[in-house]
Amino acid sequence: MAMIPSFFDNRRGTIFDPFTWEPFKDFPFPPSSLVSHENSAFVNTRIDWKETPEAHVFKADLPGLKKEEVKVEVEDDRVLQISGERSVEKEDKSDTWHRVERSSGKFLRRFRLPENARVDQVKASMENGVLTVTVQKEEVKKPDVKAIEISG
Repeated sequence: MAMIPSFFDNRRGTIFDPFTWEPFKDFPFPPSSLVSHENSAFVNTRIDWKETPEAHVFKADLPGLKKEEVKVEVEDDRVLQISGERSVEKEDKSDTWHRVERSSGKFLRRFRLPENARVDQVKASMENGVLTVTVQKEEVKKPDVKAIEISG
């Protein structure tokens, strides 16, 4: 007989809902001035990192931000840091809000760059709310191979 997965959480006596599950909510993360409940979606800005034969490419969706509101930095210890802030929209007391889903606040993401990254050759561009950071890679030197004649 096949086992049917249980969605009942015995620890809390509730039904497990996979769509609202927060796997890290019980971890003791240090408090941060960058984190608050109302802007948590923006704090967790998602960034893609791919490696091509020539470079490491980072892409971040930052809709509504101008390039002046975003900082890209490389620290001495080969750490790429991408940060920024989206301001809260000014409230007018005569407005009636029906839904607030867009997030605001600060974000900060850091990535340790591998040894083949050329930290002196980093380029960043922003187009249609997508930040692209390209870090060139060092050329891999192919070892010289010398054929040895076998005697005998």
